[in-house]
Amino acid sequence: MYVKECVKDILRIGGRQGRLPYLRLDMNENPEGLPAEFVERVKAELTPEFFAAYPEPERFLETLSGYLGVGRENLCVVNGSDMAIRYLFEIFGRPGSSVVTVSPTFEMYRINCQIFGLNHKPVSYNPDFTLDFEKVLDAITDEVSIVSVLNPNNPIGTAYTEEQFEQIVSKAAQAGALVIVDEAYHYFYDKTFLPLALKHDNVVLIRTFSKLFSLAAVRLGFLVGNETLIHYVWNVRPTFDTNAVALKFGEAVLKEPGLCERLTAIEREGRRYLIDFLKEHNYEFFAENGNYAFIKTKQPPAVVKERLEEKKILIKTYGQEMLKDYVRISTGSKQVMERFANALLEADR
Repeated sequence: MYVKECVKDILRIGGRQGRLPYLRLDMNENPEGLPAEFVERVKAELTPEFFAAYPEPERFLETLSGYLGVGRENLCVVNGSDMAIRYLFEIFGRPGSSVVTVSPTFEMYRINCQIFGLNHKPVSYNPDFTLDFEKVLDAITDEVSIVSVLNPNNPIGTAYTEEQFEQIVSKAAQAGALVIVDEAYHYFYDKTFLPLALKHDNVVLIRTFSKLFSLAAVRLGFLVGNETLIHYVWNVRPTFDTNAVALKFGEAVLKEPGLCERLTAIEREGRRYLIDFLKEHNYEFFAENGNYAFIKTKQPPAVVKERLEEKKILIKTYGQEMLKDYVRISTGSKQVMERFANALLEADR
């Protein structure tokens, strides 16, 4: 029986199960979720007839078009940004070519390189967590078909300037490569490359509803780009890629007056509290641009993680040499950050 050779030895680590009873600060979710009243109001519209019908994405897409101020023809909705990445690799990953990313970054870029038999070409951060931008440009050569730009990047939170982005796009165009702009953490950062994604013929932007909009469970994301590139994605996308519950909640989130601003303000207040706490207790940390903080613990991270888990709090640790002394936590409301801070004082001593 034929098996695609490049997928045989991929090591995939499944997500932890049974997380709901914990304070979940390990996967960059909103720890508290959407307002309960809002959720109940949308749930009331989920009738038996609703569940019996196949998903219809057009209402969501029209709402999203108005929300972003872009044409409907420039949008494609998908089953979470993971699937957006998968489709783009499937379409634009030239066989035998390379994919440029920074390192560390979101692991699914490396995994998709393995799935599609592409060469991963990571540009490593410096030991002080700065990035040599010229090395990124130098990595974009003729054998590259995709360049990944996470803005801001996870886990460290660095971001590109508009000038740097334009240089990446220009170098990628010379190589005949697509630039993927991953804005999963856009709403925690004041800038966007969305207008540039529409300006250039070799750029596609990805966003998700899993972070600020708190819909990780239903899997909802979308792509923005010029009409031709988006048409290619619709060509490979399954007919019913995105489920109707995700579309219903996504549309309701976009239409709810002031919800985005409210969620953003709650997270920013919590992040400010956490930053003040970390400074007061002499922690080395990065907490810029995303809904996460990267903290150098005083005790070994594995010890801190285990002690916090005993307090029903989940955090993220790393095996990579550059990151092994750090933990990453999701940021949330001031109340959530107070609970974490108090637990950290006990766990990290």
